[in-house]
Amino acid sequence: MSHRHTLEPPPRRRIDRRMGSLIAAFGYAFAGLKYLVSTQRNAQIHLLVGSCAVALGVALGLERWEWLSLVFVITLVLAAEGLNTAIEAAVDVATSVRHPLAKVAKDVAAGTVLICAIAAVIVGCIVFLPHLLTRL
Repeated sequence: MSHRHTLEPPPRRRIDRRMGSLIAAFGYAFAGLKYLVSTQRNAQIHLLVGSCAVALGVALGLERWEWLSLVFVITLVLAAEGLNTAIEAAVDVATSVRHPLAKVAKDVAAGTVLICAIAAVIVGCIVFLPHLLTRL
């Protein structure tokens, strides 16, 4: 019987504390990252831009706070891209017909990546421009 329509919570599942289970979980996570990087053009672009930002940061000798800001926004953009990819895949599995709510889910996920990417550009400007302007 499904617990969806009752007020009682679903039965508790025991936490699997075996090392093999933990290793398998990391394996699934790395498989997801491999899929993201090997199949998603935008993720590849984000990785390239993030790598260029790291290289420029090394060349400019960034301060600790600047590194923290860069690492945070690079991670944020890549995480948003991963969630976008997961949402797109889940929607594609859920329906093969064009549905307005499927479009909303995909568009909002893509818009979220765009928001994160814009924020990363702003942070990049705040971090890099003062260093670059002093070298001109």
